Amino acid sequence: MEIRSFLAFELPGEIKDTVARVSDVAKRTRMDVRWIDVDNIHLTVLFMGNIREDDFSDIRTSIENICSGYRPFYIELQGMGVFPDTRRPRVLWLGINGDIGRIASFRDMLQQKLQPFGIKQEKRKFNPHLTLGRFKKSFKPDSSLIELLDKHRDFKSPVKMFDELVFFRSDLNPAGARYTRLDSWHLTGSK
Repeated sequence: MEIRSFLAFELPGEIKDTVARVSDVAKRTRMDVRWIDVDNIHLTVLFMGNIREDDFSDIRTSIENICSGYRPFYIELQGMGVFPDTRRPRVLWLGINGDIGRIASFRDMLQQKLQPFGIKQEKRKFNPHLTLGRFKKSFKPDSSLIELLDKHRDFKSPVKMFDELVFFRSDLNPAGARYTRLDSWHLTGSK
């Protein structure tokens, strides 16, 4: 049997509270967006796709070995934006600033060590963000989007420590994805 899975950091309390406040402001714009439940927002490090349950033990060992080599990351939220651009917005996100280079190295190490289990290598540069919502295809950009982005251009949160990597199962259903924690590891190293 296979399960759809990913590795991510859950949001520390103060960051989660900040995301909830910003999300509430965005929701008041009445833009045609499918909003992500704040409890489901996390900092994804690596989407693993479908993995075989038979590989769980070896995958867990590989992840644990990598986590034991890295120290915690210090991160803040910074700014708001859309992918791919304001003319054709698909995703509304909050930016991430801080130990981005080290997190990218961490992600690359995870990809390298998990490749034997069929985990695909992400070729794109690591671009960490928190997804607040996905625009519906019918959405036509208007002044409310530009005003929201302008209002949050200089937005920043406090710097917080991210020190526990979580292995999530993702089950898709009509109401949206449901995430289940399968395991977690603290970052205890020096890199």
